[in-house]
Amino acid sequence: MNDSPHKTPPHTQHNLGMAGGMAKAFITSPLSLLLLLAFFAVGVLGMWVTPRQEDPQISVPMVDIFVRYPGASAQEVENLISRPLESIMSEMTGVDHVYSYSAREQAMVTVQFVVGEQLEPSLVKLYDKLASNKDRIPMGVQEPLIKPKGADDVPLVTLTLWSNAVDDANLRLVGLDVLQSLREVANTSQSFVVDGRHEELRVEILPERLATFGVSLEQVAGAVRMANTERNTGAVEPDQRVFKVYSGAFLNSAEDVKRLMVAVVEGRPVYVRDVATVTEGPSDASRSVGYYTGPAASEGVERADNAPAVTLAIAKKHGTNGVDVANAVMEKLEVLKGRVIPDNVNVSVTRNYGETAKTKVDELIFKLFVATGIVTILVWFFLGWRASGVVLIVIPAVITTTVFSAWLLGMTIDRVSLFALIFSIGILVDDAIVVVENIYRRWLLIGDTDVPTAVDAVREVGNPTILATATVIAALLPMGFVSGMMGPYMLPIPVLGSVAMVISLFAAFAFTPWLTNRFRPSLQSLHEAAEKEHKQAARMEKLFRGLIVPLVTNRKKGYLFLASIVVVFFVFMLMFYPMKAVRVKMLPLDNKPEFNVVLNMPEGTALPVTANLIHSMAGKLKEIPEVTALQTYTGTASPFNFNGLVRHYYLRQQSWQADIQVQLTDKHDRDRTSHEIAVEARALLKPLLLGTGGKLQVVEMPPGPPVLQSVVAEIYGPDANTRRQVANDLTKMFESAENLDDVDNLMEEDHDILRFIVDSDKAQRNGITAEDVNRTLEMAMGGFILGDIKKNALIDPSRIVMQVPLSARSQIYRLSQLPVTNRVGQFVPLHELGTFVFDKQDKPLYRKDLRSVEFVTAETVGRLAAPVYGQGQVEQLLADANNGEGYLSPDGTRLLDEAYWLKSPEGVEGKSAFEWGGEWTVTWETFRDMGIAFAAALVLIYMLIVAQFGNFTLPAIIMAPIPLTLIGIVPGHWLMDAEFTATSMIGFIALAGIIVRNSILLVDFAREAVANGETVLEAVIHSCEARTRPIIITALALFGGSMVILSDPIFQGMAVSLIFGGAVATLLTLLIIPLGCISAGNSMGTCASGDEPPGGGSGGQAPTPSKPGKSAGAVGKEIATYAGMYGVAIAKGTLQGVGGWFAAGRKWWRGRGKKSPQKLSVVAPVAAKPAPAAPTPAPVITPPEPVVVVTAPVAVNMDKDETEIVMQPVETAVDADADSVSTETKERKKAPARRGIKLKTDI
Repeated sequence: MNDSPHKTPPHTQHNLGMAGGMAKAFITSPLSLLLLLAFFAVGVLGMWVTPRQEDPQISVPMVDIFVRYPGASAQEVENLISRPLESIMSEMTGVDHVYSYSAREQAMVTVQFVVGEQLEPSLVKLYDKLASNKDRIPMGVQEPLIKPKGADDVPLVTLTLWSNAVDDANLRLVGLDVLQSLREVANTSQSFVVDGRHEELRVEILPERLATFGVSLEQVAGAVRMANTERNTGAVEPDQRVFKVYSGAFLNSAEDVKRLMVAVVEGRPVYVRDVATVTEGPSDASRSVGYYTGPAASEGVERADNAPAVTLAIAKKHGTNGVDVANAVMEKLEVLKGRVIPDNVNVSVTRNYGETAKTKVDELIFKLFVATGIVTILVWFFLGWRASGVVLIVIPAVITTTVFSAWLLGMTIDRVSLFALIFSIGILVDDAIVVVENIYRRWLLIGDTDVPTAVDAVREVGNPTILATATVIAALLPMGFVSGMMGPYMLPIPVLGSVAMVISLFAAFAFTPWLTNRFRPSLQSLHEAAEKEHKQAARMEKLFRGLIVPLVTNRKKGYLFLASIVVVFFVFMLMFYPMKAVRVKMLPLDNKPEFNVVLNMPEGTALPVTANLIHSMAGKLKEIPEVTALQTYTGTASPFNFNGLVRHYYLRQQSWQADIQVQLTDKHDRDRTSHEIAVEARALLKPLLLGTGGKLQVVEMPPGPPVLQSVVAEIYGPDANTRRQVANDLTKMFESAENLDDVDNLMEEDHDILRFIVDSDKAQRNGITAEDVNRTLEMAMGGFILGDIKKNALIDPSRIVMQVPLSARSQIYRLSQLPVTNRVGQFVPLHELGTFVFDKQDKPLYRKDLRSVEFVTAETVGRLAAPVYGQGQVEQLLADANNGEGYLSPDGTRLLDEAYWLKSPEGVEGKSAFEWGGEWTVTWETFRDMGIAFAAALVLIYMLIVAQFGNFTLPAIIMAPIPLTLIGIVPGHWLMDAEFTATSMIGFIALAGIIVRNSILLVDFAREAVANGETVLEAVIHSCEARTRPIIITALALFGGSMVILSDPIFQGMAVSLIFGGAVATLLTLLIIPLGCISAGNSMGTCASGDEPPGGGSGGQAPTPSKPGKSAGAVGKEIATYAGMYGVAIAKGTLQGVGGWFAAGRKWWRGRGKKSPQKLSVVAPVAAKPAPAAPTPAPVITPPEPVVVVTAPVAVNMDKDETEIVMQPVETAVDADADSVSTETKERKKAPARRGIKLKTDI
């Protein structure tokens, strides 16, 4: 054999396969550079055109249907409107839930469609259903009003106009003008103003004067209406010309109205001014908005304390770039200042989701570059500047092209998609390193840097790299099928992660060989690198002999190692429960620059009372140093966010309802998180509620999908009184739970109403009907619109309103003097037709999915802020009630026995029951589906590995370390004081693919070594020696990519899982996989002890893969068999591994006293066993993995019979192509001058 590498043919002819074919096509092609530039160009285009926003868009269409039924009680509304309408709506496909709210004279039915349904098709179905059932609308019921709501209706930008010199009515006029101009901005959508009093012309009737002058309200109203008219009445044609004729005139001012004649009584005209006070100005204050500056407000800004304000809200169109729309609105606003907006009116940007999205996206893109830089430096450190240059070019090309694919798939650049790319970097770099290392190794092996060798090097690593990439994709992809609201939220991770893997694989086979060939190193530098690694290889072998051999040969150590892993695993599992050292939550709260305080006073509270309390609360909040500004909304709602969308905050219009929008400094300018500030705010505000009966809720922006409340108990029962009693009792238990606060329910407290009871006999004797009385009171009670005045062409019409002044109508005796006119013009005072009596308002009735229900809600607080802990505390209180016998509902049901966590209760027509909802439902759906996705990923990975190795045991060994990653993940969360969240679970699942990738490297190398004559023990040690370095490079690259996302509250869990789980998994992989291989020696091709080396030419061969050309049925049968044997194979592999560890421990125990025989020693070289004769004179050097091991002869003296095992210098030379394993010629290359020459290997 000729030992000169220069005279050795670089390779024999092989089937190049996909990898080799791509490398051959691109490695010298001038198109490679053009294609690489095209990748960058497409990537830049993707970065430019892909919409940017903070979170993924979740399509959850909701439609509110409002129906009015004048005069009907709440029970009648429920029976005649809500229940039939619910049934009709639930008949549609794609409907998830149907809710209804029934109150006196009105109903609201909310249809919530399944996540992912599109709004427009859903609306078509809904309108079709309503139109085809119009004949079922009861008489007297008004036409339904339909208002669809979706995520795109949430205002993108809100602007608050406030002034210490201008009142709210004039601010509203300015705001309307500004809003009209802002609507000109492209891609803006639904826009509205909150609030400010309307300009109106008030005709305030004095009841005594009506009686004095003998006119009625109906006559005054008719006089105003009849005078306020103008229209086209036709055309005339004198002198061969056409003239249009207009008749009448509109009222233009209060003076015009005052001069109107109402009637002639006893020959004397009665004018409007005789019976009413006519004024022109702002309407009565039925709601108010106030603006406050906080201690953190910018220097030089005018200070405000309950300054009058109005807020403009602007949304964007679906699918448009929120950042661009917000920036365009801000630019337009600057143009309007000083032109439309007066100098004495201040404009504060109170919400800019475009800016927050841009800040978050820019921050994450910066982290993306940082992660790329970290990985590049890492590759430079281990592989040199040329390899790092290749990585630095390939990775950005892959990342930017993936962003373009996100645009093609209809996704956006948001925090989730960018995190998917950041954590993928550590894996993406693998493919490039694999190819670069193997090319360098092969060039070193033959002593020449030629192109055919590089192509063959890519071919060698093609199949293992494709398999390793497929395992990672198999781990990620099932997560794309998570249902519920978290499905679309987390979808970018599996989709973009998998797309990035595929693009990375293409780049590794196309661009990496071309770049490596362009930046080829000198042979001298390759030899220097090999010499450097030689010393490291020796130290690595010594380390693994010191770790593995004692565990194999000493029974006690083997038992101890096995027991310690099992004990540590279960001890760390106890940190979840009962220790609760690691908390479980769906997603942690984000660090946002805002939160809301929602106030609900007792029903019937007047506006001034609510406004005074809100003002006091705002004063308290101003004491918080991080607060920049506050906006208070009394009798109205602040522009809704995603929470308000689901919770229907936009319907809050009662005088006893209010909220405060709290704005904070940027998170970089404060030490505390928004959650910590919100906790302080709750503590400051609670004392102010004492004695008021008010209920407070501190509402933080949800990190994921919004829900009705963090903790929701849905109470079902046989009748309304039972449900309400259970709800009241459960509310008290919620208040006693340690980790629940802001407790409330959706039931209304008893509050009085005034009812005018018409005396039918008196009314009929006076010729007056009940409708006459109703109409008279309606015109007197305020807000009765007679028309509008055409003045200055304002955007907001100035209405003519007739009413009795609030001061007069609040005095019942004055109100009772109102005259009511009969058909012949006689006047009868109201008090002669009936009496006013106090009554109780009907309580609202709630239904969900066609069943009556009551809701009790709460927010989670404290360290155990996940719903499951608070719910557990409530159930414990239920169990402890009645001296430990458990709480009994009024119908005799032991409520704890009817508490449902995972499904809706059945048979509630005859018993009380409740179901846990809110955040828990989303948490359960998310973790359930992720668990299923994890199981599916394991099956897919197992099938892939079985297809590669051809048996069931080795795949089970390869996958054994997957659950053991929890040994690192759980304590990692405890050390970082992080909650185990959905993102932690994603990290855990992603680790499965990464660990399997590393395990495949170890097992594949050891298996090929066994096939070439080594004992399993020596093959495993050499495998660890050769593979540790690339595995550690992979792990460090993963850590580098994960470190940059460790500071993000939402994705901290993923970073902790990848860092701590990856570290422990890497260490355990290098121990458990070798021990498992030794235990399953037969599956490796020989026995584990190494006493009988494989005989003949095939005894040590790996099982030959199935021949190609099988029918589809045969392939399907094999796949079904693999899947069916999954559990059996894992059990078998585990048992064999345990047995091996027991055997190793027994050996170690027996040989404790025999230290010298166990000592490893290097003996003189002996002649290598000749390889089988090759058909050609040249050696064929085509290893399946890019590793060359030239091992010095080592004698291992075993303890039992002290048999000396002499290791021969062996160089594995097996083709990576599975079809050519059994036919390819192998030769060993001698290198007596040095030991262990090898280059860094693929990963």
